[in-house]
Parts: sequence; structure tokens; C-alpha cells
Amino acid sequence: MKKFFSVEDVDSLEEVVQEALQLKANPNANESLGRYKTLGLVFLNPSLRTRLSTQKAAMNLGMNVMVMNMDKDGWALETQDGVVMNGTTVEHIREAAAVMGEYCDILGLRSFPSLKDKEADYNEDLFNKFIKFCGVPVVSLESATRHPLQSLTDLITITEYKQVDKPKVVLAWAPHVKALPQAVANSFAEWMCKAQEQGLVEFTVAHPAGYELADNFTKGATITNNLNEALSGADFVYVKNWSSYKEYGEVYPVSEDWMMNNQKLSLTNDAKVMHCLPVRRDLELSSEILDGPSSLVIKEASNRVWAAQVVLKRMLESLEK
Repeated sequence: MKKFFSVEDVDSLEEVVQEALQLKANPNANESLGRYKTLGLVFLNPSLRTRLSTQKAAMNLGMNVMVMNMDKDGWALETQDGVVMNGTTVEHIREAAAVMGEYCDILGLRSFPSLKDKEADYNEDLFNKFIKFCGVPVVSLESATRHPLQSLTDLITITEYKQVDKPKVVLAWAPHVKALPQAVANSFAEWMCKAQEQGLVEFTVAHPAGYELADNFTKGATITNNLNEALSGADFVYVKNWSSYKEYGEVYPVSEDWMMNNQKLSLTNDAKVMHCLPVRRDLELSSEILDGPSSLVIKEASNRVWAAQVVLKRMLESLEK
């Protein structure tokens, strides 16, 4: 594995999930694999679970880890070619990424979207140039359009806790106080659609009108603006807010109550509730669910380690070939 950016970087979802669960059962079985290898984690935006879980996964594999908070500690990056750098940018991504690749065997990068320019965000220019110039395997720690480590984690968690062979999984939009990216929702939808293709789940997306995701992320999914209809018979409900894709970054007023609570949960098949965290209590998701037996959010966060570890393991193995 030379890069991990989307579900297309994994052939068999079932195989990668089972490999991750094997690592969970024996975390240090491959601790010699990463000996004398260095993972560089580059953050242009804040992180808690992604940073800590990926660091722990790397340590389980015997790797050294270096963390660079570019938003606080690094030089302002220029990503465009052919410009005279006489403004606020100090270092070009060509040199910055190349230097990082000299110091590290594998690199991870996190960069959020601007939510102002859809074309620029969805072109993933920063990520593509980082991959091009660093010269080493790259794992996405979340980009403008996707969060694949989170989505792999979610599939691992669903596999662990499912009570039927092909559970019904619902991605349910939730309210928020500000405009959030579509990255987590895009990525979750992309992975669940692939899982549905491979016969692992049935997948539904529920959101208010105006909050449609880009079509290429939801191919094959059942899509509805009726939350109650979507929740009927659900085995897992994945709660997440996102801003409009069509009117990019906009937040439309929603008159209906879309916050998940126990009353809505009663419409499901005793569903387990998931969220990527951080979560705004009693806005996105009710405290009665978060503190109750239906919540998987902590177990889900714990599984972030095994998602990162299986990806790093596959990358380390590719370095040996």
C-alpha cells in the first residue's frame, strides 16, 4: 500500500477489517516490522483521536513518530506553481513535502477544507501535491473531502457489534451551530456503499432537503429526507452534521427536529448509535443516548488504533518489497 486516501485503496473490505481485528487481538505481534522506521504526522488542523490513535498504532508496530503542527510550528505553505512568493507564504510545498520525505518513511497529513471554494477543495490540490513531492507512502489523516481512517474504523466497529449478517446502516444528518465539512459524511457514505456492493450492509442516507452529498459518494445508497422512515429497522445509526454541498458551505434552516434521542431510537431495530467525535451534546446527539447502552462512540474511538495500525502495517510491508 503506497497511499491511503479513499476506499479505492482497499480491495477487500472484509479482509482489511479481519486483519485489523487480528491486530486488536494481538497488538504487538508485528512490533519488529517498524523498527528503525519513522512515521511523520503533519497537521494543518486540530486533532485528538486521529493524532493519538495513529501514534499508538505506530508504536505498536515499533515505529518512531514525529509530529509537526504546521498551523502553529511550521512555515506558511505555498501550493501554487508559477507564483512569486512575495506575500505571506514562506515555503513551497515542493520543498516542504520533499524534505519531510527525506526524514520519514511514511507520512500522514491532515488538512481541512476552506468551505469557500468547492472546486479548489474537491480537487484535493494540497493532498495530491504532497503525495507527488514527498516520495514516500502517505496516509490521509482527513482531507477536504474524506476521512478514510475514520470510515475504516466505523466498518470495523459495525463488524464487531452487528447482530445480523447484513445490518441496515443509516447515516443521519444532525444539527450544528456552524458549517462543517462534508468529509466524514462523504467518506462514511463511500465506504458503506462499497460495503453494500460487497454484501456486507444495507445503507441509507437521511438528511433534510438541501443537504445532498455529491453523487459520487452515495451511489447505490437509499436516500431520503424522512428521518423516521430511514430509522425503521435500522441496526446502526451514524449521526453526523455537514453543510451544503450544492450551495457550498451554506447552512440552511431546518424546521424539523433532527437530533437523535431515545424517542427516535425506538423506531429502530434496537440500533447502536455512532459518531466520529467530537460531538456537541444535546445539539447533534442527546445525552441520554451518549450516556446510555446504545452508544458506541467510545468503542468506536478506541478502534481508531486498529484502523491506523492495519494501514501502517500494509505500508511497512510495501516498503520491504
